[in-house]
Amino acid sequence: MSLNRYRLKHLAAKRHGGARRAAKLLEKPEKLITLILLGNNFINILITQIATYIGYRLYGDAGIAISAGVLTIVILLFAEVTPKTLAANRPEKIAYPAAYVYQPLSKLLAPLVYIIEWLAKLIMKPFRLGAGKEGDALTSDELRVAVTETGGLIPDSHRDMLLSILDLEKVSVDDIMVPRNEIIGIDLEDPWHENEKQISNLSYTRIPVFSGTIDNLVGVALMRKILPLTLSDEFTAESLTELAQEGYFIPEGTPLTTQLINF
Repeated sequence: MSLNRYRLKHLAAKRHGGARRAAKLLEKPEKLITLILLGNNFINILITQIATYIGYRLYGDAGIAISAGVLTIVILLFAEVTPKTLAANRPEKIAYPAAYVYQPLSKLLAPLVYIIEWLAKLIMKPFRLGAGKEGDALTSDELRVAVTETGGLIPDSHRDMLLSILDLEKVSVDDIMVPRNEIIGIDLEDPWHENEKQISNLSYTRIPVFSGTIDNLVGVALMRKILPLTLSDEFTAESLTELAQEGYFIPEGTPLTTQLINF
């Protein structure tokens, strides 16, 4: 029960024998718990009877009290606290080998486990307990905590990138778009020699082409198509207009995740 479910799935996908068996057992945790408790209680009751019998034979009625006291300490130390603490701290080292034992036992004792489960459900029926089962899926906030808690397992730069991806749903195109007054483009109404000079100094792959104002967008031209024309006498306002492709407009407030899909 202390196994990391995501690491378990990862190892099972890599065909790790113990992980595959443990994952199979955990598909029905109620059956696994019933199986474990069945064996646990059978052994505890059996050794209690044996200890009581030995104590009575050795010391009479006083032996019953002595065996009860000694056995309580022994069971707590060696059958409860110590093994369960070890298992909780080192679940993989104990659970995967144990899965090789539990799997055949689950098949061998299946009828008995079924009867105990049926009786337990019958007893719990008056309490109207729901049969809902929480899935393994994480919400974005839970995933954020999981990524943050990875510590040294993931480099800081990679962790920041993962967290940034989760932030995309909270960010809109308004947060990353270039403000209107900072847009660099070609105004067809400007002197042509100034436009030529501006194009030769640009470092962008695409450039908006407009007439008079940015609101009057003619289109968007690709620099790789413009540059060959600048080396000839064919580079004019008309040829630039022909190269310009229709502009792609994005509504304000569009989430980045939505816009990535649109792209």
